[in-house]
Amino acid sequence: MSTFPRISLKPEVADHLRSVFLNKEVLAAVGHQVAESRFQKLLTCLSHPPSHTCIRASTHLAPLEEIRHKLAEELEKMCSSSAGEVAVQIVPHPRIPDVLLLPVDGPRPVKQLSSEVVVGAQCGSAVLRGAHVFAPGIVASPKYMKAGDAVSVLSDSEGRCTRGATSFQGNRVFVGNGVAQMDRSAIFCTEEPVKGVGVRMVEPLYQSPSFDGVLPDMAFLQNLPSVVVGHVLGPRPGERILDMCAAPGGKTCHIAVLMRDQGEVVALDKIRNKIGRIRQNAQMLRLRSIKVYCFDSTRAVSSDPTAGAEGTGPHDVHRQTDNNNNTWKYYLCCVSPIPGPPFPPESFDRVLLDAPCSGLGQRPNMSCTWSLKEICSYQPLQRKLFQAAVRLLKKGGVLVYSTCTVTLSENEEQIAWALETFPCLMLQPQEPHIGAEGMLGAGLSPERLRLLQRFSPELTWDQTAAPLPCRADGDTIGFFIAKFLKN
Repeated sequence: MSTFPRISLKPEVADHLRSVFLNKEVLAAVGHQVAESRFQKLLTCLSHPPSHTCIRASTHLAPLEEIRHKLAEELEKMCSSSAGEVAVQIVPHPRIPDVLLLPVDGPRPVKQLSSEVVVGAQCGSAVLRGAHVFAPGIVASPKYMKAGDAVSVLSDSEGRCTRGATSFQGNRVFVGNGVAQMDRSAIFCTEEPVKGVGVRMVEPLYQSPSFDGVLPDMAFLQNLPSVVVGHVLGPRPGERILDMCAAPGGKTCHIAVLMRDQGEVVALDKIRNKIGRIRQNAQMLRLRSIKVYCFDSTRAVSSDPTAGAEGTGPHDVHRQTDNNNNTWKYYLCCVSPIPGPPFPPESFDRVLLDAPCSGLGQRPNMSCTWSLKEICSYQPLQRKLFQAAVRLLKKGGVLVYSTCTVTLSENEEQIAWALETFPCLMLQPQEPHIGAEGMLGAGLSPERLRLLQRFSPELTWDQTAAPLPCRADGDTIGFFIAKFLKN
């Protein structure tokens, strides 16, 4: 159901995307009317949140059903103060054994109030996915706002509101009502960085539980395609695996869980202030096989086998009994730990390249202010990373490439380039394969397109009556996955 305007894009970007989704191969296959309809649905669904919240359960710490029960108890406690609140439905995914799905209720009939708080676009998107309004996200509030005031929350979709304003009449989108937790002066008239919840949402337009502090070691918020990536990679105990662009560490931790924390997971990211988040997530989930380095992955290949840097990771023996009474014994010397980056060629059994991208598949996203030059700037970087990934992968190893964008140039065109550039690579079937096949337009054969996995929410935008598990597979963020074997 369409509630918000279509995503706002610069005209040059909108024209470029339209040419992508109405390329010659697509037009020849489905015709202009179908292709145009798909493109318009894409622009609409990108500004709306998915119809579900996806939770990756920490099944290495407890069985799925136990986590589901604990989560239900916690959410019932949160909802107990709301009169007439219906118990939250929690549904296991039928094909992915560590995923729980919660339906999102919306859009709901919420009446807008006269007192308005304006938040940044990123904050507004978080509210649409169940978050409260944290004070740093507030850009405008009534002049005399006090803690306890009922306010409507509106998102500044184009980022034009001046911080500290008392009102704003530009393009804004209503996302729900809440109660101010701070006075205006505590938000804007302080020299210290403002922290904490600024508005507690009580009538969000889209009702979804807030997971702030809820079972942090058991329930990990993650988009469904991001969980699928870990399963497609297929990590096994005792392997050495590289996550090339790892922050904030959700996929890194999932890889370690899937290999039962036996072996070595090397996580690289070149942005230093993101490294701590990876370590924090690993510690919270009690994972000891992860080594984290601040390093540029385009430079991760060394011709010197003795080269390396210090990292952080375990070297001691550790035993742990899992929820099936199996004793895990894991220690990094079982995979002969190598020094940190740069690494010798063919150092890893599996490589995940979740590449930096234009992010045009993220939802909800009401506005993208990037220029066409910025949107198209990622392909060269992705290819540099891909070249490093192939060199670091052992013969017989698996490489998974993924993005959270919808363009051809960052997805199918990269696959066509990779297959031509690296004859040693072969596309492989993916399991699970719950998304659509690859998109026409890059000259790939139908057989190769079927091996790709593109999550295309516009394809199921009108199918609102399907059961939640079926609807969840299609109503995701825009995402792309390709799996290769190195011969």
